[in-house]
Formats: sequence, structure tokens, C-alpha cells
Amino acid sequence: MRSRVEQFESIRRDSRDKGMSIRELSRVHNVHRRTVRAALSSAVPPLRKEAERVAPVLGPWVETITGWLREDLTWPKKQRHTGRRVWQRLIEEEGAVLAESTVTHAVARIRRELVSGVSQVMVPQTHLPAEEAEVDFGEFWAVIAGVELKLWIFVLRLSFSGRAVRVAYSNQAQESFLDGHELAFDRFGGVPTRMVRYDNLKTAVLRQLLGRDRVENPRFIALRSHYGFDSFFCKPGIEGAHEKGGVEGDIGRFRRRWLTPLPVFSSIAKLNEYLEQCDGRDDGRVISAKPATVGALFAQEAPLLRPLPPGSFDAAETLSAKADAKSRICVRQSYYSVPARYAGRRVSVRLGARQVEVFAEGKRVAVHVRAIHRNSYVLELDHYLEVLQRKPGAFAGATALVSARASGAFTPGHQHFWDRARRQLGDSGGTRALIEVLLLHRTLPADIVAQTMRHAILQKDFDLEHLAVFARTHVDSATPTVPVTPLAATIHLPERQAPSLARYDQLLTAFGGSR
Repeated sequence: MRSRVEQFESIRRDSRDKGMSIRELSRVHNVHRRTVRAALSSAVPPLRKEAERVAPVLGPWVETITGWLREDLTWPKKQRHTGRRVWQRLIEEEGAVLAESTVTHAVARIRRELVSGVSQVMVPQTHLPAEEAEVDFGEFWAVIAGVELKLWIFVLRLSFSGRAVRVAYSNQAQESFLDGHELAFDRFGGVPTRMVRYDNLKTAVLRQLLGRDRVENPRFIALRSHYGFDSFFCKPGIEGAHEKGGVEGDIGRFRRRWLTPLPVFSSIAKLNEYLEQCDGRDDGRVISAKPATVGALFAQEAPLLRPLPPGSFDAAETLSAKADAKSRICVRQSYYSVPARYAGRRVSVRLGARQVEVFAEGKRVAVHVRAIHRNSYVLELDHYLEVLQRKPGAFAGATALVSARASGAFTPGHQHFWDRARRQLGDSGGTRALIEVLLLHRTLPADIVAQTMRHAILQKDFDLEHLAVFARTHVDSATPTVPVTPLAATIHLPERQAPSLARYDQLLTAFGGSR
């Protein structure tokens, strides 16, 4: 079937070449004379007029529906009309006879017309090198030590180059938020010179005020003051998502590219090593509308960043906790052991994103890797050894022993020594011998302790004093001796003459002469 342009071309050609009249052209081409006149006047066919469709059934109610939907714009979103509710009101209140689908389609069309005038227009932005960055958290799933966990990825992304630092945490707590900044700035080797964009995270904002005003968290203010950058808070909700759209989109892209399928690692530390490698591999990526790769743009940007301030920012939170009768403290719904002598006493805790430190009497008494599960127990066997010396029967079922085996601190060598010692000394005596060996780990290298256990097994001598003497002896023999050089060979003193008393003789003569 010919198009109208081709039809017009044929009519114009026959008129020009064959001299046909309008009547003849109408008959030959089977069109109305109006069409012939239109073709002769212009090579381009005029636009067809769309017929105005009449809605005899819905027409009387369009104005009513429009009024209801216009009122909706001032009402709470969760209590606005749906298409079904509009149809129900027309039936019940107005006595209309309409199909539900007719009304719902009309509601959708009228609603689009009402809101089309208030849609937001995004203004393109230019980000200069080293000036701005964006921060956000994104959730993802991973298998850590055989358990499927929901984790959070902290992302700090430079706006110019698109270079980002990503760190995985088990939560979005403030210590993770602050620690992520410290790691990111350290890897970048500098700080943005202008501002960092945020949404309204509770770790940074205590309360939202009118407009852009916020009551900020004091710890966040301290971080900003330490590194010397300004903060910009986006509008709440989806309305402000475009104000830091770079990091919003990057989280989704990174999750699909590097975290699909679910990553499997033995610990979060291993997962973060993988994420750091992925950051480096992303340097070869070219972001849409950028003139070069991420790595090339970052090479331009890095020298322009503000230098890092002297010293590091302390991202840890200081807490106070009281150890219970089982020598444990509870921090954020997880339990950590402290040395048994601090049971029932109050201690100071530095809660970091990756570790928990316990202080008492002005010194650090315990340090643990932070737990990633709620209601979990992070217990160190060494903290209970003094108690187990008095209660050796509790050793075999101790939760700390289970943890030590899982972490590898309690080795097959320890188990072999324990089995042989119990066979020779009985359960209590063999367990006390093992505890004595474990106490040696506090002051002696692990290889010396392992050598001591092998010697005891070969000699079938599990006497506590003999074990200690053997270990100390081998430590002394393993310590390299420092050769002593004679003092005269290293220090050369100037030669001194023998003292003379001639001046005293002169004085005596002088005083004697005066008499």
C-alpha cells in the first residue's frame, strides 16, 4: 500500500507530465478532488485531523472526577482516591451506571494531567576535580563462616572521577560510619576540598529542622572538624535521592557486578580484602559521558585533594560496662570475656567498627574481634585459666574452649598433650598440666610451648615444674647472645699525667715566710 507522500507524488507527476485535469486526476487515482487540490498545492500531505471521541456514558461525570482528584492533592497520600473508590462513589452518591474499568482508566488519565505540571526537572551538574564526594550505605547479603548474613556496605565516592572506597560492616552504627570515612580518606590520600553529600542518616543527624537545617551528631561534627570538609544534607525521602544520584546508582551497579552471586568468605575481614580488590579493578571502568577511565580521572584528581591532617581520628565509642559473675561484659547484645580477676567489676570499653577493647586500672586488659551476630559469645580461654586451675572439671565443657578450638588457638597439639597427660595423671592432674602449658603462652613463644609439649609426651613427664624449667631453658638457649667487646677496644681516653703537689708546697712556703 502506497503512502500518502507517494500518492501525492503520482498526482503531481500526472498533472505535470500528462496535463490531467482535477476531475481526471480524481478519477484515475480514486481520490476526492479536495485531495487532488491538496497534492497540487503542496508535496507534503497535511496532518490528518484526529476525530474528537465522544464519551456519552462517562462524559457527564468527568468534571466530578476531576474535582475529587484535585482535592486529593491536598490530602494525605494514604487517604487519596483510588480508581475503585471513585467508581464506588459515582455509583453510591451520584447514581451513575458505569463499568469499573471505564472509571479507572479515566482516573489514571486525569491524574496524569493534574500532576504533569508539577514534575521536577533535573538540572545537569558539573563536578570539578577534588571538590565533592557522596556517602551512603547499601545493604547486601553474604555467606560469612557458613552463615548467610545481611551486611551493609559503606561507600564514599568522589563525584568527579567516580573513584569509590567500599567497606563492609555488620551494621550501620556510628562507629562503622566514622570508621568508613577514616578508611576512605586514608586510601584516597586526601580529603575533598569542598563538601561531602549525605542523606539524613541517624549517625550524622539527630533531628531534621525546616529546610536544610539539621541538628547534627557531635561525633560527626568532630569528624568533619578533624578532616576539614563541609557537609551537605539532601532532602528527606525519594525527593532528595537525585541530589547524590552518583553514589545511589553506584551501589546498585557494584552489588550486581561484584556481589552476585552471594560472596562466600570466612570472615568480614576477608570480604573487605575482596572489596578492596574490586575497587582497584573498577579503575578500568569508563562511566557514561566521562572522557576517560575512573583510574585516569582519579590520577588527575588525587593531587588536588586536601592533605590528610596529622594524627588519626578516633572512631571508637567509649562505653562503661560491668563484668558479670561469668567474667563477661555485654556490649550491643553480644558478650565478650575479660580476665577472671575483673568479674563483678566495672570496666571501660572502646567499641570500634572491627574490634572491642577493654580497659581497667589504666591499661588494656582484653581485645576481641567484634561479633557480627546478636547474642553471640566471644570468649578467650586465657581469661579463665586461673579459675580452671581450681576447677579443672569445668575445663572440658567450657564455652571458651569451644571458641578456642573454632579459632585454631587450641591446636591438635594441645589436645594430644591433654589426652596423654590425663592418661598418666588422671583427669584433674592432666587438665592442670594442660592449663600450666596454656599459661606458658602468656610469656613464651608458641614454638617453644609446642616443643615443651612434645618433650613431655616423649619423656612421659608431665610434672608442672619440669615443664616450666624445660621451657625456660630452651628460651634462654634460643636467645642470641650479644658479644661483649672490651671497654678499652671501643673507648679511647686521653693519657693523663700524674698529679703534682708543687703548688701546695709554694703556698706553704709563702705562708711560712709571712710568719
